[in-house]
Amino acid sequence: MMTIHLTHELTRALYRRAEIEGRSVPEIVVTAIGEYLARADGDEEVHQLAVEASHRWQSLLNRLAQ
Repeated sequence: MMTIHLTHELTRALYRRAEIEGRSVPEIVVTAIGEYLARADGDEEVHQLAVEASHRWQSLLNRLAQ
């Protein structure tokens, strides 16, 4: 369980969005956090793949740079 403190503006916007979408505020918050974490994990994976590829192709990249 967690308590999150939002500004009045964010709170109003969140309740307005929940009403428009026909969803609950907690559902929107949980979905948003899940999407954020998935993007962050994806960013880390892409970065790791880029590092691995740059190491693997370093000699070719150096030759192309000349």
